[in-house]
Amino acid sequence: MADTIFALSSGAPPAGIGVIRISGPTAHAALEMLAGRLPPVRQARLARLRSGVGELLDEALILRFAGPASATGEDLAELHCHGGRAVVAAVLAELGTIPGLRAAEPGEFTRRAFANGRIDLVEAEGLADLLNAETELQRRAALASAGGVFSAQIEQWREAVLRLSAVVEAVLDFGDEGDVGELPADFADRCRDLAAELDAWLARPRAERLRDGYRVVLAGPPNAGKSSLFNALVDSAAAITSPVAGTTRDLIERPVALGGVPFVFVDTAGLNETSEDAIERIGVGLARNALTAADLVLWLGAPADRPDGAWQVQSHADLAPPMLGARHRVSAVTSEGVDDLKRAIVSHALAALPRPGEAALNARQHVVLADGEQAIRLAGAEHDPLLAAEQLRLARRALDALTGRASTEDMLDALFGRFCIGK
Repeated sequence: MADTIFALSSGAPPAGIGVIRISGPTAHAALEMLAGRLPPVRQARLARLRSGVGELLDEALILRFAGPASATGEDLAELHCHGGRAVVAAVLAELGTIPGLRAAEPGEFTRRAFANGRIDLVEAEGLADLLNAETELQRRAALASAGGVFSAQIEQWREAVLRLSAVVEAVLDFGDEGDVGELPADFADRCRDLAAELDAWLARPRAERLRDGYRVVLAGPPNAGKSSLFNALVDSAAAITSPVAGTTRDLIERPVALGGVPFVFVDTAGLNETSEDAIERIGVGLARNALTAADLVLWLGAPADRPDGAWQVQSHADLAPPMLGARHRVSAVTSEGVDDLKRAIVSHALAALPRPGEAALNARQHVVLADGEQAIRLAGAEHDPLLAAEQLRLARRALDALTGRASTEDMLDALFGRFCIGK
């Protein structure tokens, strides 16, 4: 029998309300011990919570849910207490004295929901992303996964693979002894069309870019105005600015949200390849590496030195005439052109990120789905029904791994370890 677990499931106190959740076979008994009675299932009731010796702990709303029709698939109880630190601590301490109850581990409530079939692995990953979402774009993408959009698509693919498998099995079952029949003429086309659907999802922008932020690197020679523009873009005096060349010697990163889009702006050391200063040379090396890892480079140097794909940005627009070939002219002093540059960066990033509300594949999902896509393509290229059947079995296994029908404990430990305690 599973343990009964408990934890604070709302934000850390102090808060207006502290929601404490209890899940497991003795959840309702524990609730009755605290409240003296049980409310009807799925109906909130006001109750006084008391300790084992009768001391009043709090006056709270109590609810109970009967498994398997609960968030975790088990009997579940919730205490909606006052959210002060002392109140929450007293109730949690009292729960810890009840035999058979223990404090939950990180992600254990969600893991039980997965184990009991209330959610699948894709929905669990979406919930983890939703809890960590900091921008509107991240929130909407996570909701698409947590809400089952991708899971429903996977189920459609799985049904299509099963139908293809049934075609192959029919050929194998009804072929004469030692004379297996041929696959239908449209079998290869059906496999090709299904693989193309998976390939379209594989071509979508990845979730990691959305989660980690679109990286915009400011680069150029010393004293080009990189740090001043960096501060203007992140609306903070994050980088030291000075007329002295070589002031910035390390990478300075700032995550910000512009227009609901997550960004990481990176200020770099001036690319002074002739410097004899050892520290400055290290900074130049870091700057070169940052250029390689960038999603977009804003180049504030001479047009002839501009890296491929970088945007030519003319700084100090308030002091100099227009530069030939400059995509944007800006002045961190007067703010000329800064807002236009921000809008252009947001528009450019949106084209490279998942569309609002569109589910995006993470690294695990991308690898597994690619395996499934390859297996379906190979099945369509096979003339031997036995080999085609094996490839379709591998495709089903890949799709099952996506939703967690086939998964390893190590992978589950890593996923649910991302959750906070109480989720």
